[in-house]
Amino acid sequence: MAERILFLTGHLARARLEKVLTETADLGFAWSVFDVGVKVAALMTEAIIARRLPRPLDASQVMVPGRCRADLERLSREFGVPFVRGPDELKDLPAYFGKRGRNLDLSRHDMRIFAEIVDASAITVEAIVERASAMRAAGADVIDLGCLPDTPFPHLEDAVGALRATGHEVSVDSANSEELRRGAKAGARFLLSLTEATLGLVGETGAVPVLIPAPHGDLPSLLRAAEAAERRGIPAILDPILDPIHFGFMASLSRYAQLRESLPEAEILMGTGNLTELTDADSGGVTAALLGICSELFIRNLLVVQVSPHTRRTVQEHDAARRIMFAAREDASTPKDYGAALLSLHDRKPFPNTPSEIAELAAAVKDGNFRIETAEDGIHVYNRDGHHVARDAMSLFAKLGVEKDAPHAFYLGTELMKAEIAWLLGKRYAQDEPLDWGAAVDRRAEDLTQLAKAGHTLRSGKR
Repeated sequence: MAERILFLTGHLARARLEKVLTETADLGFAWSVFDVGVKVAALMTEAIIARRLPRPLDASQVMVPGRCRADLERLSREFGVPFVRGPDELKDLPAYFGKRGRNLDLSRHDMRIFAEIVDASAITVEAIVERASAMRAAGADVIDLGCLPDTPFPHLEDAVGALRATGHEVSVDSANSEELRRGAKAGARFLLSLTEATLGLVGETGAVPVLIPAPHGDLPSLLRAAEAAERRGIPAILDPILDPIHFGFMASLSRYAQLRESLPEAEILMGTGNLTELTDADSGGVTAALLGICSELFIRNLLVVQVSPHTRRTVQEHDAARRIMFAAREDASTPKDYGAALLSLHDRKPFPNTPSEIAELAAAVKDGNFRIETAEDGIHVYNRDGHHVARDAMSLFAKLGVEKDAPHAFYLGTELMKAEIAWLLGKRYAQDEPLDWGAAVDRRAEDLTQLAKAGHTLRSGKR
């Protein structure tokens, strides 16, 4: 049977859904729409679908709205047809059915993240383990113990042992040869900042050296160190060192390119902290650009520093970026349309509906529940009693008639302020949903099989 997709929807969204499907050329399948008999499509439940959807189904697949909460595996078994969850917004359907929409796979990457605890020598073993656990949860693969100059690290061995005991891979980064030797003997797998003069430190331990130029910026010295490691059968990682902007940044990028040209198979590391930490710009964008360079040059090791408050999510950003770049490179594509993890401030398509489309929907509403949407012209609030548009939340409140209904007023206030923030930034707004800040914040865990519990306003019967 040729592919035929049945789209489930509700009263208010049916016309818009049919319009989007009709106007989308070359979908590559036949389609039909079924109104399950609820006003708002997102409120259809598994029980409603099972009860109202006719059998047998004339479809090879059934698509429910993105915000529908139902056990799709159970419905698939019951109807004998695969059920899938589509995008949250109807206007995103064409992109969903594009060349990458249905099969976007961000589970793979080929870069290893070294997350550095820069002040490890100044904090307790317990604090080191606690911080390492948070870093691993954020995406780190190796915990790097940074050793401070002229600062004793008497608990170095204990720290390495405690990290190994809790399942962490460990590296030690120090300009002090004795600290590197101690770390390796304690079980650190990697030693950072070795040179051709100190390469011998790893001979008796089996640790993997990360080699740097000496003096700084001298690529020939790094090539000599790499050659010496190869002669000894040592699997070294090479770090030409990324310099900050205005302090050799472009020259350091050239070193990475020259190193890759000279040694096509070498393992290379880039420490991104000199840019993310020393540039007052949102670190997600800086990280995306740097990891694009790493992807092109097949740099598979990243040293990440998370010290400045403005980089407090940089491990998560690196984790997201390495997955996006890997998927894009595999597709021979630019890193565009591979998710919104690094679009923290602005969305590419912030307004799914035009003002006229919202007005058309508002005219069809027959109940008193307020709907809130954003479009290019501002914030839209509408119910059966009226449709109001403004660019700031405060000017809307007096028009809604909820001054004596405290729970409802509080709810509308929070939603309208969220809508205003989204409109000002150019972010996608969805009523009752948190704004999507990408990798900049933790995502709230959701159970996609059932609706969320009613909030205070719903429980009080005020909405």
